[in-house]
Amino acid sequence: MEEKQNMNQPTPPGAPPETAPGPPPNQPPSGSVSPNRTIMLILSYLGILAIIPLLVEKDDPEVQWHAKHGIVLVAAWIVISIGLFILTALPFVGPFLGCAVVPLLWVVVLVVHILCIIKALNGERFRVPFITDFADQWK
Repeated sequence: MEEKQNMNQPTPPGAPPETAPGPPPNQPPSGSVSPNRTIMLILSYLGILAIIPLLVEKDDPEVQWHAKHGIVLVAAWIVISIGLFILTALPFVGPFLGCAVVPLLWVVVLVVHILCIIKALNGERFRVPFITDFADQWK
């Protein structure tokens, strides 16, 4: 009987209320997503800025995959750009490459990056042939 009476009594003034222990403050509960996930997914496909989510969000495998994919996309774009730069020096092919192929390639790269960002924000992965295979090998 006394136990029931003690439980029904109000806590004395100045005493802290009894609460159940919870997760430490300023830390997300385990199994939850980082509050910066959207920003990190977008940064993954903004060129060299993909290094930021790769280094910051080490516990989120989805952000890591997109960051690695974005870095490989940038590396592929750099290699293709260097190759096209060298080819534009050729006498008859160079002007055609410089005026037609290079701007078209810029549009294709922009579209691929936008598709990757949209897919990432929807929780999906946009698989680019060869690029994705190479990024998946990177551990």
